[in-house]
Amino acid sequence: MSDRLFIFDTTLRDGEQVPGCQLNTVEKIEVARALEELGVDVIEAGFPVSSPGDFKSVVEISKAVTWPVICALTRAVPKDIDVAAESLKFAKRGRIHTGIGTSHYHIHYKLHSTPDEILERAVRAVKYAKKYVEDVEFYAEDAGRTDNEYLARVIEAVVKVGATVVNIPDTTGYTLPYEYGEKIKYLVENVKGIENAIISTHCHNDLGMATANTVTGILNGARQAEVTINGIGERAGNTSLEEVVMTIKSRQKALNIETNINTANIYRMSRMVSTMMNMPVQPNKAIVGRNAFAHSSGIHQDGVLKNRENYEIIDPKTVGINESSILLTARSGRAALKHRLHALGYDLTQEQLDAAYEKFLELADRKKDIRDDDIIVLVGDAHQKDRRIKLDYLQVVTGKTLTPVATVRLAIAGEKFVATCAGNGPVDAAIKAVKSIISRQVVMEEFLVQAITKGSDDVGKVHMELDHKGVKYFGFSANTDIITASVEAFLDAINSMPPSEEYNEQ
Repeated sequence: MSDRLFIFDTTLRDGEQVPGCQLNTVEKIEVARALEELGVDVIEAGFPVSSPGDFKSVVEISKAVTWPVICALTRAVPKDIDVAAESLKFAKRGRIHTGIGTSHYHIHYKLHSTPDEILERAVRAVKYAKKYVEDVEFYAEDAGRTDNEYLARVIEAVVKVGATVVNIPDTTGYTLPYEYGEKIKYLVENVKGIENAIISTHCHNDLGMATANTVTGILNGARQAEVTINGIGERAGNTSLEEVVMTIKSRQKALNIETNINTANIYRMSRMVSTMMNMPVQPNKAIVGRNAFAHSSGIHQDGVLKNRENYEIIDPKTVGINESSILLTARSGRAALKHRLHALGYDLTQEQLDAAYEKFLELADRKKDIRDDDIIVLVGDAHQKDRRIKLDYLQVVTGKTLTPVATVRLAIAGEKFVATCAGNGPVDAAIKAVKSIISRQVVMEEFLVQAITKGSDDVGKVHMELDHKGVKYFGFSANTDIITASVEAFLDAINSMPPSEEYNEQ
């Protein structure tokens, strides 16, 4: 049977301490509910004594969330603990997270104290918190730079008085993975009663080793990992939830450890936090970055197209991403070009593919971003394709004080079909009118508008990606009227789908 690793998410506490990332209470509740759906075991909802807003957020999250433990942070100060206990009164399962600095730096330069006094204050804080809740977590701040023998004394003392979880933070991100692993192992082997508590990791990323330190801590006996979505946090950030969880999942047979995380929600959760906290995810970020499952090298593309596992250790669908991206660049090979042309509805002979590939290489040397319309031009104008469905008429009424309304007439197999719809904007109204005629259920995955020329008479290019039953279809059009271009691009994608009785066109 696999060991259970508990996931403690501190996005709403440690992650939210990043300047510019503050959320209001309603936004925090939305994130907390998404974290519950993700399957985290513990949500650290805030530092209640720090502000009325933090206090209110812990209260409201406690009401809104059902099964995860709701945790409130405190210092080893009675007032902090009183306020935390009050904020948790609606929690189905509440935890007080209290602690104090234990390193030489913190004891002497921050707290102006002594090791013995710090140990006594740690014990008093845990005892005091136990008056309110059974579940008390103790953190030894800056444990990464704390002498192991003294750290073991402190941990043994707090476990003896009832700490249920002991958090060993690498607060400054200073330790090396082997050092952090040895620290956890030392506690496992030298703290009397340690079997009565869960050892937790809490690693920062100042030297880029937060995930490595966390995993090494787990390998040496830690069974709770304190993490944030996208690794956000003060300075260089915290340990990334997605990196730890997917390391455990992808190496489950070797590690024999499992989590409760529903990994299919990871990508959606990542984008939600990125948007709400205004913290863009770097393109090369592991697991959730834009390039995490993108391939531009011809050798890699060929390998992935033959068998995904040649260059991917994680199936992108596992984290909620539909498929890998094959990016066309000057380094791409014929296999990638053929794959993209097939997706666009073109199946070329070998001779045609060779000719198109030569043109493609010339274009790729001149142009950084190769789009679908560029590929289509290589094999002929997209509008020369035999279309089943054509735009026959389009009229849109819109304005500052008007609700946009579009009337569309489509020519389908010699017959004309008309529909009128209102929408959020002129493009939305026109697309809704088309959808009302063509009844197949599709999801718009991408809608991109680009300018070709300059000035008010600009020609706009529209790229569209539609999903139908898990299959991707691509459309392109260009027009000085961006609404017309949008409808044409939508129809271009629809025309690349096989005919179906779901269409009114039948």
